[in-house]
Amino acid sequence: MPVITCIDDLKRLHKRRVPKMFYDYAESGSYTEQTFRENTSDFAQIRLRQKVAVDMSGRSTAGTMAGHDVAMPVALAPVGLCGMQHADGEIKAARAAEKFGVPFTLSTMSICSIEDVAAHTTKPFWFQLYVMQDEDFVDAIIERAKRAKCSALVLTLDLQILGQRHKDLKNGLSAPPKLTLPVMLDLATKWRWGLGMLGTKRRFFGNIVGHAKGVGDTASLMSWTSEQFDPKLDWGKIARIRDQWGGKFIIKGILDEEDARIAADFGADAIIVSNHGGRQLDGALSAIRMLPSIVRAVGDKVEVHMDSGIRSGQDVLKALALGAKGTYIGRSYIYGLGAMGEAGVTRALEVIRKELDTTMALCGERDVKALGRHNLLIPEGFEGHWA
Repeated sequence: MPVITCIDDLKRLHKRRVPKMFYDYAESGSYTEQTFRENTSDFAQIRLRQKVAVDMSGRSTAGTMAGHDVAMPVALAPVGLCGMQHADGEIKAARAAEKFGVPFTLSTMSICSIEDVAAHTTKPFWFQLYVMQDEDFVDAIIERAKRAKCSALVLTLDLQILGQRHKDLKNGLSAPPKLTLPVMLDLATKWRWGLGMLGTKRRFFGNIVGHAKGVGDTASLMSWTSEQFDPKLDWGKIARIRDQWGGKFIIKGILDEEDARIAADFGADAIIVSNHGGRQLDGALSAIRMLPSIVRAVGDKVEVHMDSGIRSGQDVLKALALGAKGTYIGRSYIYGLGAMGEAGVTRALEVIRKELDTTMALCGERDVKALGRHNLLIPEGFEGHWA
């Protein structure tokens, strides 16, 4: 195994080992990618307050997220097409998360199905739902998640209209990839990836093919997907889904104080401050910049989590110190998955926990639950004065 010291080491391996269209799928934002870039660069504006001559022994990163015990307040975010980053990618990521003691969230747009992941894990995972216009499909996939004993439903609200990602269009993104000459030339240099794909039968969107009406192959899948995201999703439909699910309910995609207050009054167990990793509304503020005002807006009414831009344990600490009770990593674990499969996901989690633990100690804290704004140095105007 190569020496991995940080998430960027995994990112470099990921780029070398995964076909260009799937690397670009992960490493891109919508339109100009301003929000995608600022999700990470805004973290760098926040500095840490060093403390010395304090007892740093007996440290703990353990906590809870939405009532679930976690080894650290970090979950694997829902990411589509994991099974195209590495053969059986969702299964491998779920196994790594289970062994490590953090939640794994399976995307609706996964390659491995709900049933696949359930058959290859021993503990409940979380399921993320995109709301489609086909209500029968939505009802059925919720019931499938129940049968698989998923322990939380994560409802994504910010993808009903797709933001354009230029790289995906230029690369002709599809799962599996269409064998054009440029794609075949690229695949010829990605032999590890190719061998893995030859050894698995999971190459399509497993939650959709064979489950949605009229979707039996790749061609019908692409047309169905482009037409099915429900632009009419509103709080009434969200209530219907919440009641049908009946379990832990997490709302993802909150980036506005008013929306946060509505979600808090709505009975969600947690909300996730997120701009979809900069892949939707380009020009929106970064998630870390919006986090403090949303935490203030909801108070103790609902647990606030944060997603979008986390690339290190230091980033996790900053989000927790600004009031988040949990965080999510997407690209950070995808880099590991693409680089080394399950071992790479485990390594990404190890890197982040070590960074979190070391940084917490040097900030004078022994328990992750004790982190707060007193651990940070925040520049004036960080949250901005936006009219």
